[in-house]
Parts: sequence; C-alpha cells; structure tokens
Amino acid sequence: MIDDVDILVIGAGQAGLAAGYWLRERRVKFAIVDAGARVGDSWRNRYDTLTLFTPRGLSRLPGVVLEGDQEGYASREEFADYLERYASKLDLPVRSRAGVTRLTWGGKFHAGLQDGTEISARGVIDATGAFQTPVVSELRSGFGAGVVDLDATTYRNPNDAAAGAVLVVGDGASGRDIAMDLAQTHAVTLATGKPRRLFPERILGRNTWWWLHRTGLLYSRPTSMVGRLMRSADPFPDRGRSLPALRAAGITVRPRLSAANGSGVFFKDGSSGQFGTVVWAIGYREDRSWVAREAHKGLLLLGRPWQQNRASALIAGAGRDAELAVSAALQSP
Repeated sequence: MIDDVDILVIGAGQAGLAAGYWLRERRVKFAIVDAGARVGDSWRNRYDTLTLFTPRGLSRLPGVVLEGDQEGYASREEFADYLERYASKLDLPVRSRAGVTRLTWGGKFHAGLQDGTEISARGVIDATGAFQTPVVSELRSGFGAGVVDLDATTYRNPNDAAAGAVLVVGDGASGRDIAMDLAQTHAVTLATGKPRRLFPERILGRNTWWWLHRTGLLYSRPTSMVGRLMRSADPFPDRGRSLPALRAAGITVRPRLSAANGSGVFFKDGSSGQFGTVVWAIGYREDRSWVAREAHKGLLLLGRPWQQNRASALIAGAGRDAELAVSAALQSP
C-alpha cells in the first residue's frame, strides 16, 4: 500500500499538529504520522509529576485554546489530552502506530512506516523534535548489575526506584524535578553539571514568561545580541527548584559525577556515596538514523531549539515556526 501526499509531517506532537493546522489552512493533501498509539503519548510517557515549562496562556496551538488558569501550568496528562482533542477538533489526518523506519529520496520522498505501508510526498517536515533519545554518560558501565538504572524517559515515579539511596545525575529542569519527586520517599543525591541560571517565576505580579512574550524577548533571533546572551545563559524558571530549595527538601547536592564502581560513586570534589538506583537526566540527542543520506537535502526540521528564536523548541513557538515550515515545504520543487 502506497499513499501519495503533497506534504508528509513526521511526528504528532505540538510541532507536527501546528504544521497540520497551517497545512489544513492551505488546503493541500497531507498526512501526519506518529509512532505513538495515541496523539499525545510523547507527553504521557514522561514522569508523572511533569508539568509544562510555560503557562497555559503560552501553551496553546493555533485555533484551539488550552482551558484553565492561563498563568498556571498544565500537567503532562492534561496537555496530552489537549493535543488529542486538538487533532480531533481540526480533523487532522493523523496516523498512529506509524513511525517512519526509513526515509529516502528518488524524485520524491518515500517514507517506509512501521505498519508496513509507504507514503510518498513532495515535501517532508520532520517534527519529531530534539528531545528523543536520552544521553547517558560513559560512566554508566561502571555501575553494577544490581543498581536500578533509569533515565528521564523511563522514570515515572518513586516506585521505580529501589529501596535505599538514589543518585540523580544532571541538574537541568528534568533532573531537579525528578530529584524533588524522589525526595518524598528516598534519600536523594543530585550530581550537578555546568552552572545553571534560573530566573524568577514572577515579576511585578505576572508570570515571567508573560513578560518575555509581551516584550518580544521570547522571540529573539539566535544571531541577535539579545539572542546570543540568552542562549549563552540558557536560564530556566525557578519554580521551587533552586539548589537552596532542593537542599531544604533534604536533597544532597554534589558536583559532577567522576567515577562509578558497582554501587559506589565518586564526585569531582572527592566525596563518595553508595546508591541502589541511578537516574540519568543529562540531556537528549536526536536519532535520525532513519533518514537516508540523499533524503537530508530538502527535509525541513521543526521544533528544534533556537531554530528561529528562543521559543522554537517551546510550545509557545510551535505555531509561528510551523507556519514558516509549511510555507517552505510548499515552495520546494
């Protein structure tokens, strides 16, 4: 079975669905394919306490409001359900359980899907995002077989951890969230990395993201002076996740992990500890092994950090960037 469309969108997360909105507006034949069983599963399959980075007022896609307190933060389940409603309300042609296993080029793009079918398209938008495969340190091999090994995609809640002390490696937003979640039931140590900058959650009574949106700073271009400064600092909001707040919750904060041997570890300051569980939260990398070399040319990316501006990898920027991507895809030969 081979389908033929004008534009194929790979990924039915916020970026892919926003692209679907603009493709529907342009009245072209398109399809959206996704590996998940349901629209929104990329969010459902994250840790239980995850909430959106940005408030609801900045976390809507074009055409459909995200209901609720506009300065509050939606949970992962709430936002996943919103994406599912969005696709249904706009009647977007989403095909689930149909991840792309191979993308090739031969006058057109040809996408082989995991369900055994194939789609050919004049243009392709890769909206699978930048947060696909968790990065794990080479130090992982030093841990013994008896240590429970998790990462930011496999950890759900404290029940996943073994009894005893837990080590969380990485102090970005996810690492700090997971450490705080685990601290309710376990003795937790957080191994930090590079220095992190946090900005206050509220300024003059309004959410800081609101100010960034109203002033235009959220849409600073990566090559602008402001954009370069923001990119260098890479701050995230302090929602009770500063290092002092983590320590106050009983979490032990250590510098970078330097070695592991069985259940024992050493940190850069020479301190050590014994742990029954390790959770890796040191970042993500893209997996584009499914894209044939000849297919890279002309393949449009969507939803990557700083692709157009600071908001590009945020839900707040999905609609704007998707409109640009759709225009570019329709102009491709």
